[in-house]
Amino acid sequence: MSIAFKTEETFRDSYTFRNSDEAIMRFPFPFPEDRYMYSVNIEPHVPGGASPVFQSAFDVDEHYVAECRDRALTLERDPLRSQVLDHMDAAQWDTLELMMESLARDYPEHFQLKRDGDRWHWTNRPLGLTQQLVFGDASTLPCPPFEYITRQGQGDFCLLDHRDDNLFMDGGTVTTQADWSLDFDLGMSFMEWHGPVPLAHRAGIFERALKFLLRLQLGAPVRRLNWTMTVNPRLDTSPEQYPEWGPDRASITPVNVGRKLHLRVELQTLFRLPRSNAILFCVRCYLIALDELARVPKWGKRLHRVLGTLPPELIEYKGLTRYRDIAVQWLAPFDDGSPTSAGTQSEIEQLTAELA
Repeated sequence: MSIAFKTEETFRDSYTFRNSDEAIMRFPFPFPEDRYMYSVNIEPHVPGGASPVFQSAFDVDEHYVAECRDRALTLERDPLRSQVLDHMDAAQWDTLELMMESLARDYPEHFQLKRDGDRWHWTNRPLGLTQQLVFGDASTLPCPPFEYITRQGQGDFCLLDHRDDNLFMDGGTVTTQADWSLDFDLGMSFMEWHGPVPLAHRAGIFERALKFLLRLQLGAPVRRLNWTMTVNPRLDTSPEQYPEWGPDRASITPVNVGRKLHLRVELQTLFRLPRSNAILFCVRCYLIALDELARVPKWGKRLHRVLGTLPPELIEYKGLTRYRDIAVQWLAPFDDGSPTSAGTQSEIEQLTAELA
């Protein structure tokens, strides 16, 4: 399948990012019912499901080229946004192999991998890259293997070391995160880096999730959706850059909320890696403005109800305090009060007209 890449769009400064009609229809809407409470909601990461983004191991869409360029800008500014601890070398090569094999298999018109023993030839057509490398020899790459391949993926990538019946965040390339810091979390255990999440700890959700992930099997990846909201289509909402994006949260008004406020959905996927026994934790970020989302009647109606019934703890944790009420008021005309069907499917074949 050929993809029409939007190569010139931006996720900072001029903020020219917008979704095509096709991108709206394939958006991974995260709410299967009219209320929301934090849950594990893990399922096998296999082709199928409510959105086409689940069809491939690593989803590639129209924003691919622009997102990779935005990541390069962030890494140029702050190289510490890609770090891997020394004992994770095997996991770096595991990740490179998994991503190259998956992209070449799922998108053969855009990516190609040729192998002759340990001598590999990698081609990334959208980014105009070709690379001869010797698998296992980092000197044959322009940068460490994990950084090299994760610069060519959408979303963030973390390496979780499995030891002492726990998982430790011992590496990552993280440039599109929702207000957390790899540099701060590097080396932390599973419970330590999830410490700020309210309500879920009281419900024992993370204890169950950790037990599940420690049993994750090779060849049986899993996925879940998480969400928050972002003002402007900005990928880099890191603590390091808070002075740049934090003030934007006070800029939402009843007039601009439809175009400026974005639902930010994370497709989180986890893969057991073969040589290192580590876990690759991928966090792919999808953005959609309210005025785009509301073109799917079921989604506009449901988001109105979800935001209107959020517990106060989650409103604060997800940083929605300043603009939750404005968003609920803007979405109200799209909710006629009629029942909605369970599940996240759009249930339409054609979008409503663009909002003026």
